[in-house]
Amino acid sequence: MSKKCATCRLVNYPSATECERCGAELSTSTESVRTSDSLAATISKRAFVCVLVLLIVLAGFYLSLIGSAKSLTYDDKQTVKRSIAVLREKGFGDEVFYLENLAAFRGSDNWLNASVAKENAYAATNFPFEIVTLYPDFFSYPIDDTERAAILLHEAKHLAGGDEHEAYEFVWKHRDQLGYSISKYGGSPVWQNIRKQTKDNVPEMFVCSELAYFDCTEPVIR
Repeated sequence: MSKKCATCRLVNYPSATECERCGAELSTSTESVRTSDSLAATISKRAFVCVLVLLIVLAGFYLSLIGSAKSLTYDDKQTVKRSIAVLREKGFGDEVFYLENLAAFRGSDNWLNASVAKENAYAATNFPFEIVTLYPDFFSYPIDDTERAAILLHEAKHLAGGDEHEAYEFVWKHRDQLGYSISKYGGSPVWQNIRKQTKDNVPEMFVCSELAYFDCTEPVIR
């Protein structure tokens, strides 16, 4: 770094000890430190402004998603609480934490979800904004709170950042722990829908030709 004379402001060579113009003694580091401090302060200020703007934009985006969708009715909220209670009782502590502490439940599509075509949807999650939309089918088609709990278990994996493959695989592999058995729910349209969608998203679990429905997670009947 060059040395600038504090008296006449002439920029001297880095190795100079006296100013070539006025002969004043040159500081070895004061001007360099001052310049470096000023540059660091400028960079820090700009970085702070960029982060602040980004946070404001994200907050505005989140609020627009929340504001463009309807909230759940009181009865619907009680239904959701009962379904989460089923998950807690069955030992899904991590998933209950996401649903109770991070999820913002809504009763209709926000503007972002409305722009995406959906088929046979009971619920949808906007990650990483942790917004869970519960559609009317979530409340009308399942035969009880355990079946709704299976749907919420799927959405909890999305809240944690999992994709469709991970979510369907987790729910199907843990259905016995949930008490979601084919003997009780096999005739339910929701069960049949979940099994079909699980097969579509996790085909490697349905390659056991000797088992019912080629489902490798089903016990072998001898």
